[in-house]
Amino acid sequence: MANVNLVFGTVYGSAQFTAETLAKKITEMGFTTTLKQPDELAGFIPAESDYLIIVCSTTGQGDLPEDIQPWFTQMKSAAPYLPKLKYSIVGLGDSSYDTFCGAAKQFDELLNELGAQALTPRLEIDATETMEPELDAVEWLTTWQAAANADML
Repeated sequence: MANVNLVFGTVYGSAQFTAETLAKKITEMGFTTTLKQPDELAGFIPAESDYLIIVCSTTGQGDLPEDIQPWFTQMKSAAPYLPKLKYSIVGLGDSSYDTFCGAAKQFDELLNELGAQALTPRLEIDATETMEPELDAVEWLTTWQAAANADML
């Protein structure tokens, strides 16, 4: 079964807990999962044969959390061409702000610029609608799994 790299950017821990929950569930589906801690991202370029899932909260005025900002900057600077990489993004945000899920949107734009292909549409989880974003993310996994299974055919 394919490998899934999970990367997260968090301020208060919700995105990390969501990523950890997804890693467990994806492993239960039979995939190999690697949950990358922010301090493990220096020099990390996702393998194009793996799937990439980024779980990211938004801070400030649509900004990336400090823990994932260096990796974002590294990827933007190195600009690896990743046309075979399939990715999904889970954004955590608050729709009462104009910059709702701004960090997730930045990652989506960056990966698109690098030639990567979205496996699923970006999932945007709104803090005004749920106190447990991991539950919405787990519910979304059926969509992700269907897309990954179709991709592997």
